[in-house]
Amino acid sequence: DAGEIYSRLLDHRPVIQGEIRYFIKEFEEKRGLRELRVLENLKSTIFETNELVLPKCEQAMRGSFNETFKRLQAANSVIQRVQEREHEARKLHEDRLLAREGKRVGHWEEFMKEQQNKQAEVDEEYRKAREHLKEQYSEMEKELAKYVSF
Repeated sequence: DAGEIYSRLLDHRPVIQGEIRYFIKEFEEKRGLRELRVLENLKSTIFETNELVLPKCEQAMRGSFNETFKRLQAANSVIQRVQEREHEARKLHEDRLLAREGKRVGHWEEFMKEQQNKQAEVDEEYRKAREHLKEQYSEMEKELAKYVSF
């Protein structure tokens, strides 16, 4: 009898186990329904996406793709024309630079020939002046020699 009294008063395991079983049963039922609702919502969302949204997106994408492709082709042709013009302008500029350099080389050669001619003239004038001075000094020495003999 004491064991029974003890178990009824102090041993709460059977009561607690019953409460735990009841809580688990309630939790699983509520959780199961909630997960079932979530899965149903997910299923309907996937179905709606596959049946409605995806075809609209594909159609919009195809239309945009064609328009975008046409725009890209037009832009590409404009860019090619710009590149051709730039290439022509660069070629013209290079031709002008080559012509200018050819003129500059010609002017330089002409200048150098002119400088050589002027140098030759100056050298000739210097030589003549030196000869003239030599003659002048030799005459002065002769005249001076006449006066020294006195």
